[in-house]
Amino acid sequence: MNKKVLFISDHGDPLAKLGGKQAGGQNNYVYHLALAMENRGWDVDVITHWADKDAPQIENFGKRAKVIRIKAGIKGFVSKNEMFQILPAFFKEIEEVAPLDQYDIIHTHYWLSGILGRQLRRKYNIPFVHTSHSLGAAKERATGERDERRYQYERTILRSANRVIATTNSEKSLIHEVAKQPAPVDVIPIGVSPTFYPYNQRSATKQKLGVHGPLVFYAGRLEETKGVETLLQAFRYLIQWGDVPSDTKLVLAGGQKEEIDDDQLPVAEKQRSWVKGIERYVRFVGPKSQEELAAYFNAANVAVVPSYYESFGMVAAEAQACGCPVIASRVGGLQNVVVEGETGLLVTPKDPQDLALTLEIILNNDIIAQRLGKQASSLAERDYRWPNVAARVEQVYEEVLKGETKKRYTSFSY
Repeated sequence: MNKKVLFISDHGDPLAKLGGKQAGGQNNYVYHLALAMENRGWDVDVITHWADKDAPQIENFGKRAKVIRIKAGIKGFVSKNEMFQILPAFFKEIEEVAPLDQYDIIHTHYWLSGILGRQLRRKYNIPFVHTSHSLGAAKERATGERDERRYQYERTILRSANRVIATTNSEKSLIHEVAKQPAPVDVIPIGVSPTFYPYNQRSATKQKLGVHGPLVFYAGRLEETKGVETLLQAFRYLIQWGDVPSDTKLVLAGGQKEEIDDDQLPVAEKQRSWVKGIERYVRFVGPKSQEELAAYFNAANVAVVPSYYESFGMVAAEAQACGCPVIASRVGGLQNVVVEGETGLLVTPKDPQDLALTLEIILNNDIIAQRLGKQASSLAERDYRWPNVAARVEQVYEEVLKGETKKRYTSFSY
């Protein structure tokens, strides 16, 4: 009989289209980890909020994995910043629709899910493993905004979980700062989908995408903390300096379709102001599938991840798997994912001139770019394949379950 794990991913539906509202790295992680655990013989249920009204409540994917969507009183999109208020209803509905007596272990994703996992452990004695994906402390360092409630809950979750999985050594260090004495922390990187691999046909891929000159590529949400404004300011410097070919293009993938007009430019006035004067060099192409993103990474001369903070940096890992060098902010997990001088280059966050100068180096030195790209692909092959990641996650599960069995045996011995 297969063992069964319950993933709780409160706002991260694994079947949501990537690049949309609250559909990014966490969704991707949950989806691929579920399939990889399935391949290791586990049955996987994923509980998430019912954000898409048109989606069914229960949806299968893979062979033994399924999503169970929870209304929690609101069927339709709820911002993760507002989801705390519906957690009581969320928990109650989990009890109603999930076969809680069947799960060997729970794996929670993000602090809101951790609250639910902690409560399920207390009430049903199901052990749980927690992955934060991002920490309030990291967000505070990037934005200056402190969410005291989140701090308190994260501290409690990190201490009460059976085990904690961090995705980088930087995140592990931050966890120990936040919780002081957390549960044992294992560092297991995020895996990269097999969709991402080098085609070695950059010129042909560029032509297919309608790009003919050097290509700078960004993938992610069109939010301030993702560094989009910094990137556009940096690209403006590049164009003004005139030190790159005149047909150099910046393509940005992500956001919602309604955020972009027919000219592939932002609709919002604030974002439109970021592009003013350089419109002919910039294209916003909206949300893209993994296959489409892989094509862009393979076509790009460089991928840029200018985030103010990242616990891991999935886009950087995916780009590297495609053999694309990366320029990333020197923050959080990006400092571990991008090996400076080996797979890419790191820049000061929120500093458009530093980013512009680094872009200029990559775009004008093809030998350096090719060397970085080749080494990036080798690193990803070694560290970011999902079968390897799943094997390490399963080891954590097994150690937790052995510990729980030993505890039960000891408590009943006399």
